[in-house]
Amino acid sequence: MESGDATPKKKSPLKWILLVVLLLVLGGGGYFAYTKFFAGPKDDAAQDGAADGQGQQERRSASGDSQVVSLDPFLVNLADPLGRRYLKLSLDVEVASKDVVSALRSNEPKVRDALIMLLSSKTFSELSSMESKILLKNEIVERLNLVLGDSRVQQVYFTEMVIQ
Repeated sequence: MESGDATPKKKSPLKWILLVVLLLVLGGGGYFAYTKFFAGPKDDAAQDGAADGQGQQERRSASGDSQVVSLDPFLVNLADPLGRRYLKLSLDVEVASKDVVSALRSNEPKVRDALIMLLSSKTFSELSSMESKILLKNEIVERLNLVLGDSRVQQVYFTEMVIQ
């Protein structure tokens, strides 16, 4: 019988040190990921954003009586070769004054016709990039100003856009 193997082996502290370091690194990485991706903005950043938004509203109201009008959604077939794609678009129109709101409402059939003709002339590839959507917003503003006259429409906001 072997009596030389009876001495117990010492456990290496290197394993424990590596385990502690690994846990610290994983904990730090987890904390970073949580604060970067899951936690909301800091209070200072949120307050700065709120102050910026209030400043924009004050500038708009100081510059005039701009009004925002919601139009009924548009549903059109796109001008793709197979004709299997369609566009559903809801938008809000920012106009210069309350007078323009009444003009927009009284000319709503002309407005809808002009926008349906514009939207149905587009293809999927013409609407797929961010630049093309910005260009479409500018084209809509131009069309609405043609129908209403002068530069009465200031901006168009897409509230819903589905291309299928």
